[in-house]
Amino acid sequence: MNILSRIASDVQLMFRRPVREQYGALCYRLKKKRSAVEVLLITSRDTGRWVIPKGWPMDGKSAAAAAAREAWEEAGVKGVITQEAVGDYHYMKGLPEGLKVDCRVRVFALAVDDICKNFPEKNQRRAEWVDCTEAANRVQEPGLKRLLLAFEQRILSGLPPIAKNGTTGA
Repeated sequence: MNILSRIASDVQLMFRRPVREQYGALCYRLKKKRSAVEVLLITSRDTGRWVIPKGWPMDGKSAAAAAAREAWEEAGVKGVITQEAVGDYHYMKGLPEGLKVDCRVRVFALAVDDICKNFPEKNQRRAEWVDCTEAANRVQEPGLKRLLLAFEQRILSGLPPIAKNGTTGA
């Protein structure tokens, strides 16, 4: 098979594949003195861009449990996670072969109550607590920007992380 046939085959497969799904954790804490919400951003291992902890589905784990596990593995945080997604966003995931595929990330809110000193990806990423506006400025994905800003409004309004219908109200 020549290179052009291979590229054509790869492109056809890329457009035929369904959207890939990942689960992410929107890790947050409340600053009582200022009545502010802070979220935890981490850097991606490959490009160093600011992201939230996220990963692929895990056998035997619910979507929320997988998101919580990613939060611990990538950022060293634990807490109480919502069982319903607070929203979702899309981004183009670069694969090792050089292809990019559309990924939908279902995001679950994780109220952080424990920060671990040791976790699997400790030396592979940077992490910073920032307010939601700063977080929205740092992330690249438009859908994640909107989700962060809607989440802040919801929490500061005194509402729970998710509405009865499972949305952030955005």
